[in-house]
Order: sequence, then structure tokens, then C-alpha cells
Amino acid sequence: MDISAARTFLEIVKTGSFVSAAANLNLTQTAVSARIRVLEEQLDRPLFVRNKAGARLTAAGEQFLRFATTMVLAWERARKAVALPPGRQMVVTIGAELSLWDPFLREWMVWMRHACPEYAVNAQIDDAERLVDRVQAGLLDVAIVYAAPQRPGVVAELLFQEKLVMVSTTSTQLKHPLQPEDHVRIDWGDAFAVSYQAAFPEQPNPVVSTSYGPLALDYILAVGGSGYFRKGFVRRHLEDGRLALVPDSPEFSYSAYAVHSAKADKGVMERIREGLRAASPKAVEERVGSST
Repeated sequence: MDISAARTFLEIVKTGSFVSAAANLNLTQTAVSARIRVLEEQLDRPLFVRNKAGARLTAAGEQFLRFATTMVLAWERARKAVALPPGRQMVVTIGAELSLWDPFLREWMVWMRHACPEYAVNAQIDDAERLVDRVQAGLLDVAIVYAAPQRPGVVAELLFQEKLVMVSTTSTQLKHPLQPEDHVRIDWGDAFAVSYQAAFPEQPNPVVSTSYGPLALDYILAVGGSGYFRKGFVRRHLEDGRLALVPDSPEFSYSAYAVHSAKADKGVMERIREGLRAASPKAVEERVGSST
């Protein structure tokens, strides 16, 4: 199948229109329609329903979407691998969750630069599920994520452990006694959600919730409240008295994992793993000593 057809398909999905896709791809609408028609003939299924409002996916189109995305990403990786920078033997691709890039991914990239000058590096930031999807599809060598995924053909290796602790602002921020509605619920993943529910079965639904810890911290420092955070992340505020540990509150383990294919090249993985081991102590030390 022509990769350009898959690109065209994805552009229509993104814009919701054959006309807009044609404009973005610098093609005529006739050319866009022809590419989709050939694709539909190859798949023997209609991919879009077209109407005055634009174009929407059929059931077959919904199924094909995941494969089209993987095909285009695989092609991009192949293209980059073939077009290696001078003096490099291969491209190593790594992905990490947003909260893990600083300092962990940064430290790993610095180590690779000095210890593995023969490798080019491609680093990506995304959510855990999409990163693991790319590992499964062969589009990433390694994904650094919190919580070990249970996926066929995928190996998760423990990198380091952190603790999630409940902290609250002190009286200077909160003008009234701490109430249940002052607790900000942070999405630390499914495992944490299960443990949290078991520990606090009567806790009401949160008034404020977020999937990003730094946002929650800024919020409660501004208006007062409580929440679960990585202990190293809030250590500075604990030391300067702006936050305090909530007495008798349970702590939860929060571990980071390196996820790779079970079929990954052993030699390449050993070099990547060596760098991950070198970066882990620095990452933990910096997390403990800083709140950034």
C-alpha cells in the first residue's frame, strides 16, 4: 500500500473533510478522492461516509485508523534509520511520560551522548498508553512509564521507586479547617486509584481533579488544600513550612519502569539499560532535593 494513501486517510480524519485535507496536502480534491478510492478497493470496504458536513469514518474506517497511524509512524522511523546522521550506526528511539523527562530522560540523553556516540537518539514525550502501543508496534525501542503494563510481547523492568504522600497547606494558605472538598484528586494511574479507594472508601467525589501533579501543587499553594504528591517533588515545600505531611495518612509506592519489546536487540538494549541505570540515581537524587 502507498504510504501517501495512509497519510491522506489520516489527514481526512484529522480535518473531517476531503476539501480541507486536499488544501493541507497541497493536492486537488480529485487526487484526494482517488487515493481514498484506491485504498477502499484494496481493503474492499468503504472507509468514509461523505455528506455536506464533511466526512466521518465508517466502522471499517475506525478499524483501519489504528493501522494507518502505525504504518505512517513505522515508515517515518524507517526513513530516519536509513538517513542516519554522519558517523552514526543506528537511531535509538525512547519515549517518556511528561513527568519523567526532567530530570530522568535528560540525564539518560546526556549519558548516551558521552557513552554511545555511535548512536543517534530520538526522544518523544507522550502518555503511557500511547508509548507502550508504540513499543508493541516496534516504533519505540524503550518507553519510560509509571506502572508496569500487562501486554503480550512486552517486558517491563523496574527503574526506581518513589513514594506518594498526602500533604496539605498550612494555616497561612488555608483560612478554615481542612475539609474533604479541599482535597485535590490527582490521577496517578489505575493502581493508585484502586489503592486510594481502598484507603478512603467514604471520600466524596473531588471538587477539583487533574492528571498533572505540578498543576495541582500550584493550585493548592494558591488557594489551600491537600493532595497526594511524589515526596521528592514536594520536599522543598515541606522544609520551608508551606506544606505539611497529613498525619496518619497512608503512603503509596509509585514506581518507574523501562518497557521494551521481548524481541528487542539484546546488544542495543544492554547499552540503553546501562544508561538508564546511570540516570536513575541522579533522577532520584534530584527529585528528592528539588521540587522542579
